[in-house]
Amino acid sequence: MSRPRPRRGELPPPQATMEKLEKMVDNGNYYEAQQIYKSTSARYIAVERYSETLDILQSGALIQLNHVQVTCGAELAALFVETLVKAKIPYNQETLDSIGKIYEAFPRISVPQHLEDDDDDMQKLSEALVAAKVRVESCSSFLKAAIKWSAEFGDFKNGSPQLHEMLAEYLYSESPELDMAKVSIYFVRGNNPKKFASTLVNFMGKCYPGEEDIAITRAVLLYLSQGNLRDANILIDEIKRQLESKQLEFPRSDLTKFIDYLLQTLERDAFPFLRY
Repeated sequence: MSRPRPRRGELPPPQATMEKLEKMVDNGNYYEAQQIYKSTSARYIAVERYSETLDILQSGALIQLNHVQVTCGAELAALFVETLVKAKIPYNQETLDSIGKIYEAFPRISVPQHLEDDDDDMQKLSEALVAAKVRVESCSSFLKAAIKWSAEFGDFKNGSPQLHEMLAEYLYSESPELDMAKVSIYFVRGNNPKKFASTLVNFMGKCYPGEEDIAITRAVLLYLSQGNLRDANILIDEIKRQLESKQLEFPRSDLTKFIDYLLQTLERDAFPFLRY
């Protein structure tokens, strides 16, 4: 038995719309589906049916991203966050989980390595670098908007720590031109110094000589600038532990000696002095 068609001006059931659009995307009709996702969500927003709007936009973002349609998926992801703001949805675990699902759907594709020095391979590399840049910019824009929403409608002055960690991880793993300083800033605004330590240990295995101590020093000073002595110590201890487990030496330089001395000094009840 066929479903009754909605009357003129009446909104179709969201589940039926999502199923129809998923089939369109599966059949390769990405652009047509994108326009319907946008127009349908706009109609739901117009009558303030925000919950259904969010369901449609999340579904669309996930489906487009799973088909590696990054531009389309990122546009729907951005509309998802815009709807959170428009509806004044408070920060909560359920919404964070929805944002996390969209984040996880952003493609992770390695840039080709060890290519031959010919025109075809150079063209492939150029295209891969452009695609990687688009992915990073799209995911970053989505997460930065989500961080701003979480700061406005949550209890975090700088935004959700979990969202900062997501952004740090994606920038580190996917950026064709890695900016470790930027990655470090987002990790420090998170709340997982052990994960940051793992990232730094990984970075130390592939960076240029002399960059290791700079990366470690920067990370510690960023934590201290936030008044976070605890995580600065956890970071250093975890880096040393992981390096030892890999039978690697902790970098010894004037910078790392300074950091060791600074942390020891601040542990002796001198930390409040740093705040003046």
